[in-house]
Amino acid sequence: MNNDNIARILIRIARLLEIKGESGFKITAYERAADSIRNTAENLAEMDIRSLQTIPGIGQAIAEKITELNQTGKLAFLQKLESEIPPSLLDWLELPGVGPKTTALIWKTLGITTLAELHAAAKSGKLHTLPGIGEKQEAKILQAIEDHQ
Repeated sequence: MNNDNIARILIRIARLLEIKGESGFKITAYERAADSIRNTAENLAEMDIRSLQTIPGIGQAIAEKITELNQTGKLAFLQKLESEIPPSLLDWLELPGVGPKTTALIWKTLGITTLAELHAAAKSGKLHTLPGIGEKQEAKILQAIEDHQ
């Protein structure tokens, strides 16, 4: 597991936590750790938990996760998050006008989990019936999906 892979996994965790509605503190902690990892020349695979904690933004919990990744190539915490939140929702965050709160609202209310289902819902006018999503935002989402495809 190289540094770039670890940083990408930490960002993935941050995005899933955003959709889940976790505290901004947790989300920021994962983002900062990922940034620090990208900016360090040290190979994290060769570091123990104490050494990892000398890198800015990496505390005990994240150091343990990095160690688990290095030892097993997997991360139980990420697998748990992905079992709770469909990973396909992460694609939605790339669309202008679709942030984590909007993603969570649509997913939890309409049960939509794919970009194709989101496109169909926006096209049929289902999105603007949700609280906080007006017709203009629905049109922007539809346009963003069509531009993305």
